[in-house]
Amino acid sequence: MFIAKLLFFGLICHSAFTKEEDVLELGDSDFAIKIAEHETALVMFYAPWCGHCKRLKPEFAKAAEELNKNDPPIALVKVDCTEAGKETCNKNSVSGYPTLKIFRNGEVSQEYNGPREASGIVKYMKAQVGPSSRELKTIEDLEKFLRAENDVSVVGFFEKESDLKTAFLKIADKLREKVRFAHSSHKEVLNNQEAKDNIVLFRPAIFNNKFEDNSITYSGKADSSSIGDFISKNYYGLCGHRKMDNKQEFQNPLVVAYYAVDYVKNPKGTNYWRNRILKVAQQFKNKINFAISSKDELAQELNEYGVDFIKEDKPRVFARDEKNQKFIMEDDFSVEALETFVKNLLDGKLTPYLKSEPIPDNSEVAVKVAVAKNFDEVVINNGKDTLVEFYAPWCGHCKKLTPIYEELATKLKDEDVAIVKMDATANDVPASFEVRGFPTLFWLPKDSKDKPRNYNGGRELDDFINYIAKEATNELKGYSRDGKPKADKTEL
Repeated sequence: MFIAKLLFFGLICHSAFTKEEDVLELGDSDFAIKIAEHETALVMFYAPWCGHCKRLKPEFAKAAEELNKNDPPIALVKVDCTEAGKETCNKNSVSGYPTLKIFRNGEVSQEYNGPREASGIVKYMKAQVGPSSRELKTIEDLEKFLRAENDVSVVGFFEKESDLKTAFLKIADKLREKVRFAHSSHKEVLNNQEAKDNIVLFRPAIFNNKFEDNSITYSGKADSSSIGDFISKNYYGLCGHRKMDNKQEFQNPLVVAYYAVDYVKNPKGTNYWRNRILKVAQQFKNKINFAISSKDELAQELNEYGVDFIKEDKPRVFARDEKNQKFIMEDDFSVEALETFVKNLLDGKLTPYLKSEPIPDNSEVAVKVAVAKNFDEVVINNGKDTLVEFYAPWCGHCKKLTPIYEELATKLKDEDVAIVKMDATANDVPASFEVRGFPTLFWLPKDSKDKPRNYNGGRELDDFINYIAKEATNELKGYSRDGKPKADKTEL
């Protein structure tokens, strides 16, 4: 009896928390038939062992739950390319995992290039069905449209055909995957507007506050580019909700308050703190951007400021200036503290935060160790040609490279060349070094270190020696330009 109850509880938990049943699992035997039954479907081709697929699956399932209720519904489908769906994956030219494609009436329509988080998937896919701008025929249609999503809505009101309407529909087509558009030319709707020919950006009701208007009317030229600029400038208002799927849209200089942001379960508590941030943001309008973020959803960003997690209820505030330098508000949150922090940031009175390991002793090591605090000394201003490796301690390829790199440094210890490594997970990497994977290596000639070159050669000892012998500013003492060892004159 106990086991039966436990199994029943387990089934309930699985259903409540994974929602896997909202995603259709198809294979070679039924894919072609079932996919044709759906007007619009997003298909994830995956492999069970794939780490990226494992991370995407719960987000995919959350999105499926929401999109199944859409009007019209949008199906989310997954296909296992290692078992039941091998042939289907081959037919659809799947070469990596996960691969996502949008199908319309059973045929591939386009590659999916949208966000990989549930909210972003939902927004992107909703934009794929129906017209880019929905026509509103009644006041009830308008009110329903504005209430349907906790998101910004852009609505055009046009008494007749015009250049403004043409430009509006053009920008709606261009931005349909990011912005909700609607329009109306119906008298009942127009009679409720102050002007009969305008465009209005409406902020969602959950964001309403006393520091900014709930809607903004466009007053620019009748061209799509100007309308797009208007939307971009006003979309997030004085203090936007910055999430995983839109964080790239917030530009520096930027002040972000991290706390328990949750507009689903706790909108009142979320706005309690946001309103206090808005009070400060209003004072610095057009000088600096403000945002709020969930301390859990964007926890990884906290690590960039040396913070593992935020346990207190009050927001923690961090900022980046136009140069992307990082700053931390050390004081407990208050309106006064935030105001002072922002003022000092704009006046250049704050010391940037640098994520760095302690400076090591490099006197007895062949491979010199760079950290953020000594990077200029060890890499930029060392007076030598330099090969620098950016690595991660957990990276298997980096571990394989370690003995080769050590041997390289030993062989070149008497040369005018520095062999350097830096843990890119524990230190801030200078902006001129674009590190997207591990290991990443750069070559810096000693007289032009403002332009580091990507090293894309082989990873064996001879590969490194041949490259350095050829590229060195001055010919190496121990090797000719073609990488051949020079004869030792003492042996003659």
